[in-house]
Amino acid sequence: MESIFTVKRAASAISGEMINCDGCEDKLISAVSTDTRTISDGAVFFALKGENSDGHRYVKAAMEAGAVCCVVDDMTNVPDGLAVIKVESTNRALLDLAGAYRREMKIPVVAITGSVGKTSTRGMIASVLSQKYKTLATEGNFNNEIGVPHTLFRLNKSHEIAVIEMGMNHFGELSRITAAARPETAVITNVGEAHIENLGSREGILRAKLEILEGLPHDGTVILCGDNDMLWSVNGQLDFETLYFGTENTKCDLVAENIKTYADGSEFTFKYEENEYKVNISIPGAHHIYNALAAVLVGVKYNVPMKEIITGIREFVPDGMRQKAVKMGDYTVIMDCYNANPTSMRSGLEVLSLSNDGERKVACLGDMMELGTISPDAHRGVGRAVYDYGTDCLVTVGERARLIAEGAKEAGMNPENIHSFDTVEQLCDKLYDILRPGDVMLLKASRSMRLERIAEFMENK
Repeated sequence: MESIFTVKRAASAISGEMINCDGCEDKLISAVSTDTRTISDGAVFFALKGENSDGHRYVKAAMEAGAVCCVVDDMTNVPDGLAVIKVESTNRALLDLAGAYRREMKIPVVAITGSVGKTSTRGMIASVLSQKYKTLATEGNFNNEIGVPHTLFRLNKSHEIAVIEMGMNHFGELSRITAAARPETAVITNVGEAHIENLGSREGILRAKLEILEGLPHDGTVILCGDNDMLWSVNGQLDFETLYFGTENTKCDLVAENIKTYADGSEFTFKYEENEYKVNISIPGAHHIYNALAAVLVGVKYNVPMKEIITGIREFVPDGMRQKAVKMGDYTVIMDCYNANPTSMRSGLEVLSLSNDGERKVACLGDMMELGTISPDAHRGVGRAVYDYGTDCLVTVGERARLIAEGAKEAGMNPENIHSFDTVEQLCDKLYDILRPGDVMLLKASRSMRLERIAEFMENK
């Protein structure tokens, strides 16, 4: 974070009341923290409230660690005499200060949201833009009302462009996040069924995703997947330059052709301004073609030469626990443990199906959360997809995932090749009774299932 805000200016930006700030109101803020373990001298500490924690209990510790002041919305547990800025909501104040800081950084921001694929799309777009610009991009899963501010505070005057991922699961979240980030380009990867429990319907999900446009200037650009029925339904209805990409809808502005998929990647061609270009993607899964198309349109908008756009796509590799293949002794594990919904489950199964011939393909799938009333049908549908993709063995973890097993059986999968467990611990006890040397195993479930523990168990073995 650039030291451009004094305590007094920060208090004004978040509509806060300074208490006991005599002597520090003109001090420069050098960092913003929501965790006392990351406090440094000159930092301002935001006492956030969560479901299971309350940062107000750590205000004194933050000051002792070197914080210049703390932002609070409840004085009950704040010791007398500490320098604080009192606000109505610390969570909202964090966004407000991030927004004020972002406005000092006169660079374009590209925002990414969608039911699935936003993280890999963000990564591919950042890889493309990095070919020409000093680019800041969201790291990890910092895509919510707390994570996005942390990303914005990482901006400094050396950056030339930023790529910000924005997640949500309730109405209003994207409105608040986009107001802080103020993007000039918004990319929506798709509208699926993730968080339908909170948003009511796919129409509700579309409405929530379109909140991202509220932060755009009047001359902003919107980039959408034209193969997605919900996103195509707003064609011609948005008050911004709107560009579509796709693989099936030939009416899109950019269309992938001559698609070929392999065990270790894919390739396709596209036409732009009467020229044809070939793209190679270095990671498996046809869904990454959508990511690449979005990256092409963003790259073109920001005048990245086409040759460098193609290089950026080829050089992209996913991070963390997202479709990352890891060799573990006699086995290969495809780590995709960060999140899950019906669409991303099918993408994972597709990647598994593209594994080299001769290897047994094992799908280890867990519960999908926040699907509301469609949850039973959605899980059974994934089970049918397990069979359709030619999976050799299915392992399920969790109560909901037992319906995946039922769906696979109903589709025609041999019951002898289906194994269901209530917990990861139960599965690990039987794991090596199920696996065979040479197996390729996909780990895929909603984040709360923490299926990466299976890989950790295998590593320790």
